[in-house]
Amino acid sequence: MTEREMKLAEAAKLVRRGKVSRRDLIQLALAAGLTLPVANVMFVGVVRAEPKKGGTLKIGIGDAAATDSLDPGSTNVNQFTGTALFGTLSNGLTEIDSKGNVVPDLAESFEPSDGAKKWVFKLRRGATFHNGKTVTADDVVASVRHHNVEGTKSVMKSLLASVKNVVADDTETVVFELDGGNADFPYIMSDIPVMPAKEGGVDWESGIRTGPYMLEKFEPGVIATFNKNPNYFKSDKGWFDRVECLAIYDVTARTNALYTGEVHYMDRCDLKTLDILKQNPDLVILETTGYGHYVYVMNVQKAPFDNPDVRNAIKYSLNRDEIVQKVFLGHGAIGNDNPIAPTVKFAIDPQPKHVYDPDMVKSLLKKAGAENTRFDLSVADAAFAGATDSALLWQEHARAAGLNLNVIREPNDGYWNNVWLKKPFFASYWAGRPTCDWMFTVAYAAEAVWNETFWRDPRFNELLVAARSETDDTKRAGMYAEMQQLLHDDGGLVNLVFNSYVDAHTKALAHGEVASNWPMDGQKIAERWWFA
Repeated sequence: MTEREMKLAEAAKLVRRGKVSRRDLIQLALAAGLTLPVANVMFVGVVRAEPKKGGTLKIGIGDAAATDSLDPGSTNVNQFTGTALFGTLSNGLTEIDSKGNVVPDLAESFEPSDGAKKWVFKLRRGATFHNGKTVTADDVVASVRHHNVEGTKSVMKSLLASVKNVVADDTETVVFELDGGNADFPYIMSDIPVMPAKEGGVDWESGIRTGPYMLEKFEPGVIATFNKNPNYFKSDKGWFDRVECLAIYDVTARTNALYTGEVHYMDRCDLKTLDILKQNPDLVILETTGYGHYVYVMNVQKAPFDNPDVRNAIKYSLNRDEIVQKVFLGHGAIGNDNPIAPTVKFAIDPQPKHVYDPDMVKSLLKKAGAENTRFDLSVADAAFAGATDSALLWQEHARAAGLNLNVIREPNDGYWNNVWLKKPFFASYWAGRPTCDWMFTVAYAAEAVWNETFWRDPRFNELLVAARSETDDTKRAGMYAEMQQLLHDDGGLVNLVFNSYVDAHTKALAHGEVASNWPMDGQKIAERWWFA
C-alpha cells in the first residue's frame, strides 16, 4: 500500500468517526489518483458502512401461518417465526457466520473431548434475559431439554437424540455427553433459542429471551413487533429502535408495500417483475445463494408412491432445465433429487442425472402397472414462489411422457397446516442446512419429525449414525456419498432447484457481508443491519 493509499484508508476511518468532512476525503481521494465520481461513491460507501442507531425496521414476510407459536418446540416453524421469534428475539449458544462457519453466540467458547462425544460450552459473562435475569447454565439445560419432553413435536428432537445427558457444571458451564462422537454438534446449538428456566421446564409463553429486541406484540400469522433491548450483550449489534415483522402473503401486496414505504424489506420477490423492481433507483435487489431448495415430496408409505418405479417415473417426468429458466428465470441450480447443496462439505452429484426422459417414464410406469394412474399434486405459492407455475409446466411435460399429473391448487392460507405432511404429494421448501448430518437428521432420518417423505431406509440410518462419529474425512466422505446416492435413487424427494434467495429492500438500509444459511441474513437482519 502506498503512502497516499494509507492516508486515504486512515481518512476513511476518521470519516466514520465524524472527524473528517466529505470535502477533505474527496481531496485526499483525488490526490491518490481517483476520479471525482469514484471519490464521491467512496464517501457514500464509507458513510453507509458505519452503523448508525435509530429508526424502525419494517419487514414484509411471505411465509407465515395463523398457528405460529412462541413455542420453539412447535412443529410450525417458518420464515416468519424464524426471523421474528428467533433472529430478532432470541439467541442460541452458537450462530452461523457469513462464511458458513459456526461461531460463539451466547457461548463464549466450545470445546470437544473424548472423540467429540463430550462438548463443553462456556457462557458469556454479562448476558441477560429481557427481564434482567442473568443467563445461566441451568437456563441452557432447560432450553435443550424442552425439545425432548414427552409428547414434543419439536423438529429438534431428532437432532438431540444423540444427547445422553446435558448438565450445568457450574453457572457458566454446560456439558453435553453424546452417545457417539459428533464433530458437527456446535452447528446444532445455533438453532436452539435459550429461554429462562421455570419450574422444571422453560418459560416460552412470555416471550422473554436474550436477543437484541424485546417482544411488544405477537399476533400469529399477522404481525410481531419489538423494541430495542438496551442491555443486549453484543454492544456492536442491534441498531434499530424498533422492529416490525409483517406477514404479507401475496407477493403483489408485499411489492406494493415496499414501493409505498410500508416496509423497508420484502422477501420472495416475484421474479417475473424483478426487472421492474431493478429500475427503481431507491431499491436494491439482494440475491444470495445458500443451501435452500424447492421440492415436491411423495409420501412413500402411501400408494401409489410406495412403489419405487412410480417414484422414479415421476422424477424423470419433468424438464427441470425448462422450469428453472421459465419460472425462476435462471435464479437457481438443478437439484437432481439430492438435498445436499453443492457448497456443503461432502456433497456429491449423484448419477444418473434425473433429466426429462419420456421413454424412461413410460417404461417405469408400465413396469409398475401404473400407466393409467392419476397422480394428485397439491401446490400453493405458500410453499415457495413459483410452486404453482412450476407444477403447471411440469403437468405439460408429464402429459407428453404419458404420466397423468393432476395439479390441485390449494389455498395459501393454511397450507402448512392442511397440506404439508397430510397430503401424499405436495410442494415444499427447505432452507437447507450447513452440514450433511444436520440436513439428513432433520429431514430424512427414520424418526425425524420433519421427514416429509416418510422414507425409512435401514442402510441410510445405519450410515447416518456411523458418519456422525467418524473422524477420518475420507471414510466420512464415502458414507455421505452413499447416503446421497440412496436418497437420489429410492427416496420420495423431487428436488427441483437449489434456489437463490431473491429479496428487495430500500437503499436506506445498509449491512455487512450477508450470511446465507437462512434467508434474511441468516434470519438476523434485525440484529445485523442498520439505516444508513
